[in-house]
Amino acid sequence: MKKLATLQRIIDEKLMAIVRVETIERAQEIVAGCLQGQISCLEISYTNNNAGEIIHQLKEIYGDTLVVGAGTVLDSETARLAILQGAEFVIAPNFNLEVSKLCNRYQIPYMPGCTSMTEVVTALESGASMVKAFPISNYYGPTLVGAVKTPLPYVPILSSGGATIENVNEWLAAGVDCIGIGSLLTKGTTEQIGANAQALREKVMNFNK
Repeated sequence: MKKLATLQRIIDEKLMAIVRVETIERAQEIVAGCLQGQISCLEISYTNNNAGEIIHQLKEIYGDTLVVGAGTVLDSETARLAILQGAEFVIAPNFNLEVSKLCNRYQIPYMPGCTSMTEVVTALESGASMVKAFPISNYYGPTLVGAVKTPLPYVPILSSGGATIENVNEWLAAGVDCIGIGSLLTKGTTEQIGANAQALREKVMNFNK
């Protein structure tokens, strides 16, 4: 099943670029840098109106080299449009039951933002594939993962914010399932992004040795 394959790839890769981009040209510059560090999972945020077009174009250009999903998806209408454009997963800063139902209908992984244990459990019961620790990962850092997984050890967690090259090992040691990275993988030149991507990948690979 594609849903399971997508989830497995995200979990295996451990790193995801959180991308807000206005042009396909800039998106390709970011992708080129990310691929230098074997980072092929990208969230394209719907804070930009042309996010669907970017998703569609990236999938046309790169095919299965990339796993491309839609971010900041607040409602089921946006989720459906994103899926039609080729989004392979859906991420949101909040939990929305209708989005969860729609993603399950089309077998697309849904990763809603949750800030409390009640939200986490509600999201899981609705069929969410992972829980995005947002915005609390920015404030609590890696200790957040343990706080959630102590009572709920089976919860797959995507962090969003708070991770750096220096503290990646702390996130991994805490048991995070995937680390969402913004500025390090989206700001600057392709070469700068590539250097950051390689540094992050080395940290992940060395941690698993």
